[in-house]
Amino acid sequence: MKWKILSSEYLFKDLWFTVRRDRCETPDGKIIDPYYVYEFPTWVTALALTEDKKVIMVKQYRHAIDDVCLEIPGGCVDDSDKDFQSAISRELLEETGYSFKDFIYLGKISPNPSTNSNWMHMFLATGGKKTHDQNLDHNEHIEVELHSIDELKQFIIENKIVQAMHVTCIIYGLVRLQELTY
Repeated sequence: MKWKILSSEYLFKDLWFTVRRDRCETPDGKIIDPYYVYEFPTWVTALALTEDKKVIMVKQYRHAIDDVCLEIPGGCVDDSDKDFQSAISRELLEETGYSFKDFIYLGKISPNPSTNSNWMHMFLATGGKKTHDQNLDHNEHIEVELHSIDELKQFIIENKIVQAMHVTCIIYGLVRLQELTY
């Protein structure tokens, strides 16, 4: 079922976003041209809990949808990160100021496998303790909020978390915590 890439051309390259135009051939010989692929960095995110089991959430403005969103912490894997756990540990510390005792890998998901080439790696981080001030990028303004697990479940029910990949991580984390059964 895999396609063969006959040629690729980069149409746009920038720090966080690259667009590639591929010319492909299917196993039965059909030519697909053009096929556009969006290349993003690898992402990490975590359902993060404090020592007293409060969920650490972040609120920030998201320009593409012109809205302030309630999310879980996460971000891009940097070249300096030795692995995905190091990346999420760094992101959590930068965005929230919390350090964590334990990390459980929940798996990876594709943001959109029809167009995006990257993956998001999901974690459950537990034993969080406030150890630092936030260390935000110049374009970030992030408010940290603490919520109960029951409040988090209600946010999901009421569709108050609109970032689909974050909802996915939350669901995997709640299942791992045995807070969600189906």
